[in-house]
Amino acid sequence: MAGDSDHIVADTAARIFADLADPQTINRANDSGWKAPLWRALEEAGLTLAWVPEDLGGSGASLGEGFAIIGAAGRYAVSVPLAETMLAGWLLARAGISSPAGAMSIAPARLHERIRIEGSRLRGQAVVPFAPETQHIAVLADTQVALVATKSCRVGKGRNLAGESAPVVDFPEAEALQVGAISISPEQFLLMGAAVRAMQTAGALQTILSMSVAYANERIAFERKIGKFQAVQQNLARLAGEAAAALAAAGSAADALAAHASNEAIFLEVASAKIRCAEAAAEASAIAHQVFGAIGFTQEHILHRFTLRMLGWRDDFGNESWWAAELGHRVARRGADEFWPLVASR
Repeated sequence: MAGDSDHIVADTAARIFADLADPQTINRANDSGWKAPLWRALEEAGLTLAWVPEDLGGSGASLGEGFAIIGAAGRYAVSVPLAETMLAGWLLARAGISSPAGAMSIAPARLHERIRIEGSRLRGQAVVPFAPETQHIAVLADTQVALVATKSCRVGKGRNLAGESAPVVDFPEAEALQVGAISISPEQFLLMGAAVRAMQTAGALQTILSMSVAYANERIAFERKIGKFQAVQQNLARLAGEAAAALAAAGSAADALAAHASNEAIFLEVASAKIRCAEAAAEASAIAHQVFGAIGFTQEHILHRFTLRMLGWRDDFGNESWWAAELGHRVARRGADEFWPLVASR
């Protein structure tokens, strides 16, 4: 469960987002000039390197406090590499590497992508979220982590569903600035990334629910507020259920990671959260767009800022189909007699 310090950190993040990243204001902006003041405020508050110990250049926040920041970012559908920078800092810290200033991203963020480190040079390619907007990339390759300058890589032009930069980055023997050994496995990194995306999705769902309820209580059709129609009420109840389930699942996964639970417990919680939040993203997006009708599909409306990002996050760090299969394999290996004790223990 979230502690007092988690709420304080989340409130600080929310105030910065409310002042500098209002979705409606950003949606009307003609350029990306809003990003620099927002990033500067996030850095000055120590939020971008929240998961980095103080002796490595960060603010030394707990995992719980960091996830509170991630949830706040999700509620504002923030289109800056905050989550990626936090993850990169966390990964570099595991190898004792100090985090540089500025925005960072991580690799690999997709399944089946592999990058090799040979001495101080990297080989391979991977989809790297926000790569063109970052100065550095933290790369995990087996038992090593490398800090790489983005400008030393070949960066493509790909984008995700929300139109954010998510290009394939080629590491044609890029020279690593620093390389360090790391004790965590690729699976543990995958679990951390999946938990982050689940928390972002849960945050976005909270805002989508609030927006949908408010609109249903304002929009008039056939001389009645549409929120008075039973079909709309039923859809809003389903939307509320999806948002609540996602928030509970993501929060439970974050709690398991923050409490340094057993590997089995963490896998169960994070896999369940990624599956449930991805399913909720698809279901909630459909419901919200039904409530808003045609206006919700327009570029001028902010709903797409949330729904498209949620749908895009489904593919990062494993989609729900992959996690469901992996979870099924693990449960099956334990045997039928162990299934109920495993579920009941959580």
